[in-house]
Amino acid sequence: MLIAGFPAGAWGTNCYVVAPAPGEECVIIDPGHQAAQGVEETLKKHRLKPVAVVLTHGHIDHVASVVPVCGAHDVPAWIHPEDRYMMSDPEKALGRSIGMPLMGELTVGEPDDVRELADGAALKLAGMDFSVAHAPGHTKGSVTFRMPELADVPPVFFSGDLLFAGSIGRTDLPGGSHAEMLDSLARVCLPLDDSTVVLSGHGPQTTIGRERATNPYLREVAAGPAAGPHEGAPAPRRGM
Repeated sequence: MLIAGFPAGAWGTNCYVVAPAPGEECVIIDPGHQAAQGVEETLKKHRLKPVAVVLTHGHIDHVASVVPVCGAHDVPAWIHPEDRYMMSDPEKALGRSIGMPLMGELTVGEPDDVRELADGAALKLAGMDFSVAHAPGHTKGSVTFRMPELADVPPVFFSGDLLFAGSIGRTDLPGGSHAEMLDSLARVCLPLDDSTVVLSGHGPQTTIGRERATNPYLREVAAGPAAGPHEGAPAPRRGM
């Protein structure tokens, strides 16, 4: 398994290129602001051929390079239908007025081929299996992608802006909901094995076991409603 990730653009959004091995087909996850060059460098370095772009959600810091990347390689983009509008109207997703400057000139709009993700979908792309889980809270259409454990590789969980090392995604933008975020954490994250590697939309990688033990939001969810809010947990502000 080859997973090459790099932070891109002004928001430092993690873009991932995933393939069974060098020299094979690959999947690109979340090519955001100024990610196109990093994608091309990664493809060249590992001799990879993209077959699809998949998106954890529709915020501009995760989708800004979708049009040029999909166009350069004639591949489809997969996104949940509730976030699809954000590719063409990023200002609405951020609570901005149409026409306000958004980090200078960005390529917004849809690629030629857009396909919609559904909760529980099983995608087989580039010879790899991705399980899709709808995980609203950061946005209405947020999803995660989980890859199963292989012979020498632990399970991998692409969490988008649901779960970070030590924190979770912000819920104060249009479409965000703290109650839905906590529900998604309980439903999507808690059942995962402690060995699962978490590759998030921002920041370093972690594991479910580490977050279960130390992340105040995941600990709050694991303790259940009777325990009440976890004291000292600040309002999450990570993500777009």
